[in-house]
Amino acid sequence: MTEPYYHFLGDGRFESTIHAQGAWNDHEQHMAPVAGLLAHTIEQFSPRPELRIARISYDILGLIPAGEFQIVTAMLRPGRTIELLQADMVSGGRTAVRATAWRLLRSDTSEVQGIEDERMPGPAEAEPTSYSSVWPGGYIRSIEPRVVPGHAIGRGRVWLRTEHPLVDQPFSDLARLIGMVDTSNGVATRVKPGPDSYTYPNVDLQVHLYREPRGEWLGLQNSVSFGPDGIGLTSTVLHDTEGPFGRAEQILTIRKSG
Repeated sequence: MTEPYYHFLGDGRFESTIHAQGAWNDHEQHMAPVAGLLAHTIEQFSPRPELRIARISYDILGLIPAGEFQIVTAMLRPGRTIELLQADMVSGGRTAVRATAWRLLRSDTSEVQGIEDERMPGPAEAEPTSYSSVWPGGYIRSIEPRVVPGHAIGRGRVWLRTEHPLVDQPFSDLARLIGMVDTSNGVATRVKPGPDSYTYPNVDLQVHLYREPRGEWLGLQNSVSFGPDGIGLTSTVLHDTEGPFGRAEQILTIRKSG
């Protein structure tokens, strides 16, 4: 079996593998698989099939250490048709990432459904590429990226998938695909990172899901904006092979290297 991003150790504890390694520091985790794992733990907490995650919001509270950690999940706002949950990733006694998620009641609205986001050409129409020359780390090496025609600096059109399971226990397609969304900040960079360039990590990740995603391919159609005062934004329409299913936003802190 291909090694997962995480090993489940029991009692809410997990351990990251090399495939979860981040791009900014060797000893940290990439936010992408962390987001997927937190979505997974929220899905597993007091599950109710009649509700689903409609929005999940992540705040990155500092460096995300590699190795062993615990996820603590709680219900913030119970309800018959609406719930708000929270999951904290705790390492060394410190919360590194906090996720909150709204679970909303499912109902049949097929009669009035409509999606305004335009469909992106699928992975079969995209060309294989690599990000390892731009970004280091085990997570970047773990993904298979393909570029769609029209991809450009600051405006990306990319498909991603991975052969690595998120965790060595059953998990959903939603958790699998959420586990790659954070990659969006690095697929169409305005400037390449480096010692004489800039760093631009995101301090959050906001994901809104107007449709439940399916499959193994994640499409990212993004735009990257850098403001004049050290703050930027990566905005993304999210796709699976059936079409768009949601949107993501990442606020960036832009800093001169060195």
